[in-house]
Amino acid sequence: MSTGTMVSSRLYTPLSRALPRQIISRPAQIGSRLPRTRTARFYSSKKESKDQFIIWRPWLRLSIGIPFIGALIYSMATENATQTEAPSIAEIDKALKEKAPITDDSPMRLRMEKLIKEHQKKITDELSRIDGKAFQADTWTRPNGGGGISCVLQDGNVFEKAGVNISIVYGELPRPAIERMRADHKSFVGANVDSLNFFAAGLSLVLHPHNPHAPTVHLNYRYFETSDPKDPINGDKNWWFGGGTDLTPSYLYPEDCKHFHQTIKDVCDRHDSTYYPRFKAWCDKYFYIPHRGEARGIGGIFFDDLDANFLQSSLSSSQNPQETLFSFVSDALGSFLPSYVPILERRKDMPFTPEQKQWQQLRRGRYVEFNLVYDRGTSFGLRTPNARVESILMSLPRTASWVYMDPVSGTRTDASAAAAAVLAEETGEQTEEISRQMEMMDVLKHPRQWV
Repeated sequence: MSTGTMVSSRLYTPLSRALPRQIISRPAQIGSRLPRTRTARFYSSKKESKDQFIIWRPWLRLSIGIPFIGALIYSMATENATQTEAPSIAEIDKALKEKAPITDDSPMRLRMEKLIKEHQKKITDELSRIDGKAFQADTWTRPNGGGGISCVLQDGNVFEKAGVNISIVYGELPRPAIERMRADHKSFVGANVDSLNFFAAGLSLVLHPHNPHAPTVHLNYRYFETSDPKDPINGDKNWWFGGGTDLTPSYLYPEDCKHFHQTIKDVCDRHDSTYYPRFKAWCDKYFYIPHRGEARGIGGIFFDDLDANFLQSSLSSSQNPQETLFSFVSDALGSFLPSYVPILERRKDMPFTPEQKQWQQLRRGRYVEFNLVYDRGTSFGLRTPNARVESILMSLPRTASWVYMDPVSGTRTDASAAAAAVLAEETGEQTEEISRQMEMMDVLKHPRQWV
C-alpha cells in the first residue's frame, strides 16, 4: 500500500462532505509516494486563481481541516477528482457555540437564539409565580439541526392553558417554497437557485386564563435568514425580523386596552415614532377574520419583513440595519410582562357567571378559526418537514364552543341597544350582560385608537 493510500484511509471520513463544494484537480505527474517537502510547499502556497481552495473562518479550520487534507491526499493518490460540500449553517453554528460563548460579535442567528432562551425563562418564571403551578418543559430536537423548548401549563390555578415556546430551526427551502415566500418578501433573492438553506428562531406564547374577565394574549418575535447552500458564509443572504403582540379580551375594559397599547407604544417611540401607528394598523389588518367580518381581538402591534429596505422607508437611519432592528425586537420582547401582568393581576380573581364563561367559549371559537384558517405562522409550521405539531398547535385554547346563530355574535345580528333589550327578554339574560357582549362586538367590528 502506498503512503498516500495509507494516509487517506485514516483521514478520509464522511466529515469531508462538510467542506466547500469545489473540484480539486489532481497535480500533474504525482507518483505513488508523496514527498513530504513537496506536500508542505503545496499546502502553504497561495493561489489567486478561481481554483484556489476556499478557506473558511479560522474556527472551522481545525474542525474540518483534517478531513479536508484526507480528501486532498485521496484525490492525489487515486488520480480522481473529489467533490466536497460547504458546511451547512447548522454545522457552522454548532462549531461556533462549541468554541466560545455567544457575544455581540456572534452571528445574528446565535444572538437571537440566546435572546429568546433568556426571555422564555424570565416569562415562565413570572407566570409560574402568578399561577402557583410550574410549567412542563419539553425539549426537542430536529434531525437536520436545531430544536426547541416547549413550556406548557395546563389546568392551572389562573391559566386554563398557557404555552411559551421557543424554536430554532434549520432546513431547506425547495423551489416552490421560495416562490411562495417571494410574494411576501419583496427583497427576496435566490431567483436562480433550486433551493436555499434557511434558519428561523422565535419565541411564541399564548396565554388563555380561566377567568373570562382576564384576556387572552399572544406574542411572537422571530428572526429568519436564508443563505446559498453552496456558500453559506459569503453567498447572498436574506434576513428579516417579524413579530408583535396582541390582546384578545372577552369583555371590554378600556383601561386594560389603554395600558396594553401605551406600554407597546412607549417602546416603539423610543426607536421610531412611526413604528406604533404603522404596526398598530398592520395588526388590525392582520388579525382579522374575513368570514366573520370582525377582528380577533383589540389589537396591539404586528410587523414582518423588517430588513434594511424597511429602515429606508422609516425615519430611522442606521449604519447597521440588522443591529438597529435587533435592538427594537429585544426591547419589544422585554416589554411583554409590564404590558400584560398588571391586567392579569386585576382580572384573574374577579367573580364570573356561567353565562360569562359561555361567552368566553364563543370568543375562543373565533380564536381557533383565525389560527387554523388565516395565521401565516401556523400554516408555515405545519408545512415544514418534520414539524412538531404539538408545539405549533399550542396556541389553541383548551376549550372552545360554537353555537349556531348565536344572537349576539352570530352572523347578521343586530348590535343595537334596542336589540339588546329584546335579546335580554328572549333569552332571560340580564340586559347589562347582553349589552357588554355587544360592546365587545362593536370594538371587534370597528377597531379603536386606544392611545
